[in-house]
Amino acid sequence: MKAPSVKTIFKSGAVAAAVLVLAGCASVNIDQTVKDTNDTTGAFTQGKLELSRTDQQLQARKKLSEELLAKPLGMDEAVQLALANSPAVQTLLAQSWSVMAQANQAGRIANPIFSFERIRFGSELEIGRLLSFGLLDVLTLPQRQGISRGLIAQARVQLSASVIDQVTQVRQDWVRAVAAQQTLQYAEQVNSSAKASAELAQRMQQVGNFTKLQRARQQVFYADSVAQLASARHAATAAREELTRQLGLTDAQAGQLQLPERLPDLPKEPRAADAVSAKATEQRLDVQMARSQLDTAGRAQGLNLLTSLVDVEFGIRRDTVFDNHDGTKTPRKGYELDIRLPIFDWGTAQRDAMNAQSLAAANRYEGTIRNAASQLRESYSAYRTAYDVAKHYRDEIVPLRRAMAEENGLRYNGMLIGVFELLAESRDQIASVTAAINSYQQFWLSDAALAASVTGRPTSMMMAAPAAGGASAAAGH
Repeated sequence: MKAPSVKTIFKSGAVAAAVLVLAGCASVNIDQTVKDTNDTTGAFTQGKLELSRTDQQLQARKKLSEELLAKPLGMDEAVQLALANSPAVQTLLAQSWSVMAQANQAGRIANPIFSFERIRFGSELEIGRLLSFGLLDVLTLPQRQGISRGLIAQARVQLSASVIDQVTQVRQDWVRAVAAQQTLQYAEQVNSSAKASAELAQRMQQVGNFTKLQRARQQVFYADSVAQLASARHAATAAREELTRQLGLTDAQAGQLQLPERLPDLPKEPRAADAVSAKATEQRLDVQMARSQLDTAGRAQGLNLLTSLVDVEFGIRRDTVFDNHDGTKTPRKGYELDIRLPIFDWGTAQRDAMNAQSLAAANRYEGTIRNAASQLRESYSAYRTAYDVAKHYRDEIVPLRRAMAEENGLRYNGMLIGVFELLAESRDQIASVTAAINSYQQFWLSDAALAASVTGRPTSMMMAAPAAGGASAAAGH
């Protein structure tokens, strides 16, 4: 049987290489990636996530932002505004596109190298042409493409996780801003009540109906309320500005921002524990990421086992020798193989590094699986505790304080108590309402954290100690 010629071998190899290269040259479709992210994080984005690259898209985002800012901004509307208006969200999408494009590049082989040489020796002129490429690059292309797909999958999971983080932060900052604004209103009421008490105490001391100590008690309470009011004003400003940054508002847009007067009511029923624990599955983003990292590390280890030992460059050569003396032209054809010999470096250190990375990825995956249910239980405990505390304030403490205030109003009308006792009772009622606002804030923060934790993005929530339901009324006596 006649052995195949070099030309036949080259043509067959070139065709095979071209097929493999073309199969691995698909570019990253960022629009499809964003659509998939919207599907994955639909409970957070409501399908509104978009990377704007045209003037038409930018104008549509601007119009939506103006519509949302024209009325008080609810929690869901705040998320829509952040997705439409925040440069940070657009940066996140663009960076993810860049990461996926780089990962896609890792699945391609290097371009072939064309070498040309022209050598004159006496009456002879030699022109050499060499087309070479990495043979191992072609042979290992399927493995490289597998690694590339794994890296792209990781980038997509990371994008979904980052979007969830961003939306969760917007939700929580909105809750803090509304709660701080609501708390400020009651701090102003406390300050007004304390000011009235202090002025009345001063007049009563002047006519001899109050001792210096009694007046000082009212005055110090008023002084404390002034300091608390200043702190509440700053807290409201800081929370509002933090929300402004999360929404990506300009100075003009920040001036248009309107927030609701109060936090939303509690849901009629809390989320069921069984429904939440059922979500601790392979669909969690942290589990998906750890699994993808493990698969990619395994593929990379197999590829590295070969490439760390040897590398082969294959080239097709065609030379032409011109003899000016004889007037002849002699063509020469052949091929070259450049083999890197593992003499000084056997690749042991590189293989050890890959083995360690694979071991780390395996243990990271195992740790993620073990921690998933625990993190979810912790988040649910914070959520349910916050719900129960807020419900307790709503159904027990605040109604009792209201009833006490009404009763003391009747007693004051019957001249059974004085005005200072009545003012002290009013301050205690306001303190209970403020504590109830804090409990509502804690619940909605925990609700946002639980929603993120269910998807595999646990957010640490420290439960705040509940404020006392009945502040001391000693200042009024």
